[in-house]
Amino acid sequence: MPDPVYGDQKVSKFVNHLMLDGKKNIAYSIFYNALELVGQKMKDNEQSPLEIWKTALDKVTPQVEVKSRRIGGATFQVPTELRPERKESVSMKNLINFARKRGGKTMADKLANEIVDAYNEQGGAFKRKEDMHRMAEANRAFAHFRF
Repeated sequence: MPDPVYGDQKVSKFVNHLMLDGKKNIAYSIFYNALELVGQKMKDNEQSPLEIWKTALDKVTPQVEVKSRRIGGATFQVPTELRPERKESVSMKNLINFARKRGGKTMADKLANEIVDAYNEQGGAFKRKEDMHRMAEANRAFAHFRF
Protein backbone atom coordinates (compact mmCIF):
# COMPACT_ATOMS: atom_id res chain seq x y z
CA MET A 1 0.00 0.00 0.00
CA PRO A 2 1.25 3.51 -0.77
CA ASP A 3 1.71 5.94 2.12
CA PRO A 4 -0.99 8.56 2.86
CA VAL A 5 1.05 11.74 2.23
CA TYR A 6 3.24 11.05 -0.81
CA GLY A 7 1.39 8.04 -2.25
CA ASP A 8 4.68 6.15 -2.62
CA GLN A 9 5.15 2.44 -1.91
CA LYS A 10 8.86 2.90 -1.17
CA VAL A 11 7.96 5.22 1.72
CA SER A 12 5.56 2.59 3.14
CA LYS A 13 8.26 -0.06 2.93
CA PHE A 14 10.73 2.24 4.71
CA VAL A 15 8.20 3.03 7.44
CA ASN A 16 7.56 -0.70 7.93
CA HIS A 17 11.29 -1.21 8.51
CA LEU A 18 11.33 1.79 10.86
CA MET A 19 8.32 0.61 12.87
CA LEU A 20 8.82 -0.98 16.28
CA ASP A 21 6.20 -3.06 18.12
CA GLY A 22 3.52 -2.40 15.49
CA LYS A 23 3.42 1.37 16.13
CA LYS A 24 2.96 2.43 12.51
CA ASN A 25 1.53 5.89 13.21
CA ILE A 26 4.56 6.75 15.33
CA ALA A 27 6.84 5.46 12.57
CA TYR A 28 5.04 7.63 10.00
CA SER A 29 5.34 10.71 12.22
CA ILE A 30 9.07 10.04 12.74
CA PHE A 31 9.60 9.70 8.98
CA TYR A 32 7.62 12.82 8.03
CA ASN A 33 9.30 14.88 10.77
CA ALA A 34 12.68 13.67 9.53
CA LEU A 35 11.82 14.77 5.97
CA GLU A 36 10.73 18.16 7.32
CA LEU A 37 14.09 18.53 9.08
CA VAL A 38 15.91 17.48 5.90
CA GLY A 39 14.01 20.21 4.05
CA GLN A 40 15.10 22.79 6.64
CA LYS A 41 18.73 21.66 6.61
CA MET A 42 19.02 21.65 2.84
CA LYS A 43 17.05 24.78 1.92
CA ASP A 44 19.50 25.77 -0.82
CA ASN A 45 19.01 22.43 -2.61
CA GLU A 46 16.44 22.56 -5.43
CA GLN A 47 15.22 19.00 -4.76
CA SER A 48 12.28 18.22 -2.50
CA PRO A 49 12.99 16.37 0.78
CA LEU A 50 11.43 13.18 -0.67
CA GLU A 51 13.80 13.32 -3.67
CA ILE A 52 16.75 13.93 -1.34
CA TRP A 53 15.70 10.85 0.68
CA LYS A 54 15.42 8.73 -2.48
CA THR A 55 18.83 9.91 -3.69
CA ALA A 56 20.35 9.19 -0.27
CA LEU A 57 18.79 5.71 -0.34
CA ASP A 58 20.27 5.08 -3.80
CA LYS A 59 23.71 6.18 -2.57
CA VAL A 60 23.69 3.65 0.30
CA THR A 61 22.37 0.77 -1.85
CA PRO A 62 24.99 -1.99 -2.22
CA GLN A 63 25.36 -3.90 -5.49
CA VAL A 64 27.19 -6.96 -4.12
CA GLU A 65 27.63 -8.72 -0.79
CA VAL A 66 29.74 -11.59 0.49
CA LYS A 67 28.22 -14.85 1.70
CA SER A 68 30.06 -17.54 3.63
CA ARG A 69 30.28 -20.78 1.69
CA ARG A 70 31.87 -23.91 3.14
CA ILE A 71 33.80 -25.95 0.57
CA GLY A 72 35.99 -28.89 1.51
CA GLY A 73 36.58 -27.91 5.11
CA ALA A 74 37.45 -24.30 4.29
CA THR A 75 35.07 -21.38 4.54
CA PHE A 76 35.23 -18.83 1.73
CA GLN A 77 33.65 -15.39 1.53
CA VAL A 78 32.00 -15.59 -1.89
CA PRO A 79 30.88 -12.32 -3.50
CA THR A 80 27.35 -12.49 -4.86
CA GLU A 81 25.20 -9.94 -6.65
CA LEU A 82 22.07 -8.77 -4.83
CA ARG A 83 18.51 -9.11 -6.12
CA PRO A 84 16.75 -5.71 -6.54
CA GLU A 85 14.33 -6.36 -3.62
CA ARG A 86 17.19 -7.30 -1.32
CA LYS A 87 19.22 -4.24 -2.39
CA GLU A 88 16.33 -2.00 -1.39
CA SER A 89 15.76 -3.82 1.88
CA VAL A 90 19.46 -3.82 2.87
CA SER A 91 19.83 -0.11 2.11
CA MET A 92 16.74 0.80 4.16
CA LYS A 93 17.84 -1.34 7.11
CA ASN A 94 21.36 0.12 7.05
CA LEU A 95 20.03 3.70 6.96
CA ILE A 96 17.68 3.02 9.90
CA ASN A 97 20.22 1.07 11.99
CA PHE A 98 22.92 3.70 11.64
CA ALA A 99 20.37 6.43 12.42
CA ARG A 100 19.43 4.56 15.62
CA LYS A 101 23.07 4.32 16.71
CA ARG A 102 23.62 8.05 16.13
CA GLY A 103 23.68 10.67 18.84
CA GLY A 104 20.77 13.06 18.84
CA LYS A 105 17.65 14.10 20.69
CA THR A 106 14.83 12.44 18.76
CA MET A 107 14.71 9.60 16.25
CA ALA A 108 13.44 12.03 13.59
CA ASP A 109 16.51 14.20 14.20
CA LYS A 110 18.86 11.21 13.99
CA LEU A 111 17.19 9.95 10.81
CA ALA A 112 17.32 13.40 9.20
CA ASN A 113 21.05 13.68 9.96
CA GLU A 114 21.71 10.21 8.54
CA ILE A 115 19.74 11.03 5.37
CA VAL A 116 21.71 14.28 4.88
CA ASP A 117 25.00 12.43 5.48
CA ALA A 118 24.04 9.67 3.03
CA TYR A 119 23.09 12.32 0.45
CA ASN A 120 26.55 13.88 0.90
CA GLU A 121 28.18 10.41 0.70
CA GLN A 122 29.21 10.35 4.36
CA GLY A 123 27.91 8.68 7.49
CA GLY A 124 27.65 5.13 8.74
CA ALA A 125 25.27 3.72 6.12
CA PHE A 126 27.42 4.95 3.22
CA LYS A 127 30.56 3.63 4.92
CA ARG A 128 28.84 0.25 5.36
CA LYS A 129 28.09 0.09 1.62
CA GLU A 130 31.72 0.95 0.80
CA ASP A 131 32.92 -1.78 3.20
CA MET A 132 30.62 -4.36 1.57
CA HIS A 133 31.99 -3.47 -1.86
CA ARG A 134 35.58 -3.56 -0.58
CA MET A 135 35.03 -7.04 0.93
CA ALA A 136 33.52 -8.31 -2.33
CA GLU A 137 36.45 -6.86 -4.30
CA ALA A 138 38.99 -8.45 -1.96
CA ASN A 139 37.33 -11.86 -2.32
CA ARG A 140 36.76 -11.63 -6.08
CA ALA A 141 39.02 -14.66 -6.58
CA PHE A 142 36.37 -16.88 -4.99
CA ALA A 143 33.54 -15.72 -7.28
CA HIS A 144 33.69 -19.02 -9.18
CA PHE A 145 32.25 -20.78 -6.07
CA ARG A 146 28.91 -19.08 -6.75
CA PHE A 147 26.11 -21.52 -7.53
